[in-house]
Amino acid sequence: MRFLLLSLLCLVPGLARAQAEELENPGTVSAVQDRLYRMHHELSLGVGVLPADAFYKGLIGTVGYTYHFSDSLAWQVGRGTYSYNVQTSLRSQLERDFDAAPTATAFEDQVQWMVGSDLMWSPLYGKTSFLNSNVIHFEVFLLAGGTVVKVDRSDGFRPAVNLGLGVRVFSTQNVSFRLDVTNNTVFAGAARIINVPTVQIGTAFNFGATE
Repeated sequence: MRFLLLSLLCLVPGLARAQAEELENPGTVSAVQDRLYRMHHELSLGVGVLPADAFYKGLIGTVGYTYHFSDSLAWQVGRGTYSYNVQTSLRSQLERDFDAAPTATAFEDQVQWMVGSDLMWSPLYGKTSFLNSNVIHFEVFLLAGGTVVKVDRSDGFRPAVNLGLGVRVFSTQNVSFRLDVTNNTVFAGAARIINVPTVQIGTAFNFGATE
């Protein structure tokens, strides 16, 4: 009996040290918090720019509707973009200083409007804090789809493949803000391809989803 008591007394310090180490190093147990905001029916309104062409810049307005199948997969059923084109100073400089004008093709390739549809995949969702005070919920998405582009030609309807990347910042369950950076690869002829990149910011209105 006396031997048993002595053995228990010797084990007590070891058990205490083991419990302390477990509290200091809790192991690899982790939990992923469920997302706060979910999308369902999305109506988006955006403004942006076509920045790439040297002879004009397009100021664009876009409206679109997106149906979200899940938190990560959605179909941008339809989007329509109108471009108001502004001549750059390069054309005026060529005409003024060198008595030369750009080729007709350069002006025939100016985008007037675009309509298309995309699949959207959102692999990243997270939250961060701003100045350690406000929590910001966001997601990153990729999109790929097809577009019909109207350019300044008599037969100016051209097919295109659209690829892009976007970021969404949630304000409330019903309102979020989007930044979309995309590129439409326009097949303008048998051996001619036009790249039409867009940079756009917009507001999205979400209907039919619950927190």
